[in-house]
Amino acid sequence: MSSTDLHVVVPAGGSGTRLWPLSRAANPKFLHALTGTDRSLLQATFDRLAPLSTAERLLVVTGTAHATSVIRQLPELPERNILVEPFARDSCAAIALAAAVIEQRSPGAVMASFAADHLITNTPAFTQTVRQAVEGAAAGRLMTIGITPTRPETGYGYLRLGEPAQPGTVQNVLEFKEKPTAEVAEEYVAAGYLWNASMFLWRTDVFLAELAARRPDVHDPIRTIARAWDGDDQESVLAEAWPTIPKVAVEYAVMEPAATEGKVATVPGDFGWNDIGDFETLGELLGRDVEGARVVDVTPESPPVLVVDGDGVIAVPTSSRVIATLGVTDLIVVDTADAVLVCRRDRAQDIKKLTELLRERGHAAHV
Repeated sequence: MSSTDLHVVVPAGGSGTRLWPLSRAANPKFLHALTGTDRSLLQATFDRLAPLSTAERLLVVTGTAHATSVIRQLPELPERNILVEPFARDSCAAIALAAAVIEQRSPGAVMASFAADHLITNTPAFTQTVRQAVEGAAAGRLMTIGITPTRPETGYGYLRLGEPAQPGTVQNVLEFKEKPTAEVAEEYVAAGYLWNASMFLWRTDVFLAELAARRPDVHDPIRTIARAWDGDDQESVLAEAWPTIPKVAVEYAVMEPAATEGKVATVPGDFGWNDIGDFETLGELLGRDVEGARVVDVTPESPPVLVVDGDGVIAVPTSSRVIATLGVTDLIVVDTADAVLVCRRDRAQDIKKLTELLRERGHAAHV
């Protein structure tokens, strides 16, 4: 199939709680320039997808709090292609809404879904991998793109294949395994499992049929909403039906059970993929070395960072204040206008606990 026939969906949600206080509910990480350029993660995603489709066939699913920023950052997109959720219902609802709207507009189309907050360094290799996965999707498979793990990681899902991974080849997925413990993750990596990077491709009619069979509680209200989407009663139908949709990730709702029935396949890809999910990754990818620190510049003119008798510090200065450390090692220090984070590097995955605590104690404005 021609690239211009591909419909591309970019779910742009979440608040990036492991990157708090840099990433906030009202200004999440995908709106930040964390790419090493002046382009935000969302804009870099759009740039990367441009060779695969057209702006008329690219949809962004986002929340009410972010819709205006998305429109401002992506002026090329037709406004009808920005699908606004009244509130988040997890990834299955977001992706299913896009699939159902595309199915209404272009029945049986092939769609591809890519998160708004990932970083990819080799765009030509990414493009080639996606094009190979499109062929599998057009043939009726539920496709994903698998990433070769670089470490045991508890924050990702894993794909078990029936044979050793062969980059650029459509291969059967025997099992989808979501977010294992550290010990199990080590076993998965040693056994040759791939990471699930939440890159999905399928025909909209095939996916919606799978969703209807497995989760009618998600499928039925989504189809009702999609049938009204481009009409006069879009708002009223959305307001009535959306709150009835349960929260569930697309991996649990569709991909895990479908994989056990042999309906899921993958194309292993190697294109410098990174999910900028925490400050460890951010420092490793975008930090510059300054006297024992990795400094991440997210504003045009960063203030000085001083590290004396220390090592392994990740510093993210975003206010006008100087960050200075003396005699400490392996710390994350993030300074913003209204919040400061100081955290041991080995606790980077637990930062989201702080946002939960702030909400519990009535400080949601700082989340």
